[in-house]
Amino acid sequence: MTAGNHSTVTEFILAGLTDKPELQLPLFLFFLGVYVVTVVGNLGMITLIGLSSHLHTPMHYFLSSLSFIDLCYSTVITPKMLVNFVTEKNTISYPECMTQLYFLAFFIISECHMLAVMAYDRYVAICNPLLYNVTMSYQVCSWLIAEVYMIGSIGATAITGCMLRVVYCKAKIINHYFCDVYPLLELSCSNTYLNEVVVMCFTAFNILAPTLIILGSYVSIIASILRIHSTEGRSKAFSTCSSHISAVTLFYDSIAFMYLQPSNGSSMDQNKVSSVFYTSIVPMLNPLIYSLRNKDVKVALYKIIEKRLFCISKDF
Repeated sequence: MTAGNHSTVTEFILAGLTDKPELQLPLFLFFLGVYVVTVVGNLGMITLIGLSSHLHTPMHYFLSSLSFIDLCYSTVITPKMLVNFVTEKNTISYPECMTQLYFLAFFIISECHMLAVMAYDRYVAICNPLLYNVTMSYQVCSWLIAEVYMIGSIGATAITGCMLRVVYCKAKIINHYFCDVYPLLELSCSNTYLNEVVVMCFTAFNILAPTLIILGSYVSIIASILRIHSTEGRSKAFSTCSSHISAVTLFYDSIAFMYLQPSNGSSMDQNKVSSVFYTSIVPMLNPLIYSLRNKDVKVALYKIIEKRLFCISKDF
C-alpha cells in the first residue's frame, strides 16, 4: 500500500443512525441505557463465573469468553455512536476508522466460532457424558478458545488489509454510525470487486462453517435426548441447550442479513437497523438469556447475593 492510496482522505464523517434532530436525545438515552446494561451484564457474568468455583467448567469458561467478546465489540461501536447523538459533526480519522473496522471484524468473527465451540461442548456433554472430562479437558478448552481468536485475527486482518488498498476520493460522509465495509466501499473511486468478493467469502465461511457445526451438534443432541426415557432428564437436557439456541438464532440472523448480500446503497437504512441489533441489542441480551435460562448461573447468583446480604446484616 502506498501513501497515495489514502492521502486524499484523512478523516471521515459518520452520518449516524438518524438525521432527525428530535430523535437524537431519546436515542442517546436509549443506547446509553443499553450500553450500561451490556457492560454490567457481561462484566457481571465474567465476575460471577470467576468467583463461583462450581462454575469452573468448560461450558462456563466458554460462556465467560462469549461475555468478554460481547463486551468488547459493543465497546468498539457504542461509545462512538453515543458521541454522534450529541455532536453536530461526528468525525473519525482514517487510522481510527480502520482500527474500528479491524476490531469489529475480529470480535464478530470470534463470536461466530465461539458459538460453534459452545455447541460442540453441549454435544460432548449430552452425547458422550462419560468421556466429557477427558474430551473437554482444560488443555482442550484453552486450545479451542485460542483457535477461535486466531480465526478471528486471520479474518479481520484479511478484510482490513483489503480495505487499506481502497482509494477514497469521493465524499467523506460514511452513511452509517460506524466504519463498516459496505458503507466504506461506497466512497471508493477504485474497483471494489475484489474487496466485495473477499468480504463475501470470509462472511460465508465464518457463518456457514459454524452453522454446520452447530446444526450437526444439535441433530446429535436431539437424537440423544429423544432416547432419554425420563421426562425430567429430557427437560434438563433441553434446558441446558435452549439458552445457546436462542443466542445463536439472534446473532446469526442479524449477521447473515447484514453481510450475505451485495453492497446496495438503497438498503443502507435496513442495514443500519440490522447493525443495531447485532452490535448493541445482542450483546445486551446474551447475559440475560444465559442467566435466566442457565440454572447453575442462577444458583451461583443467588448464593453470592445471599452471602453479600448476610455480610451486610452481620455488620449491622
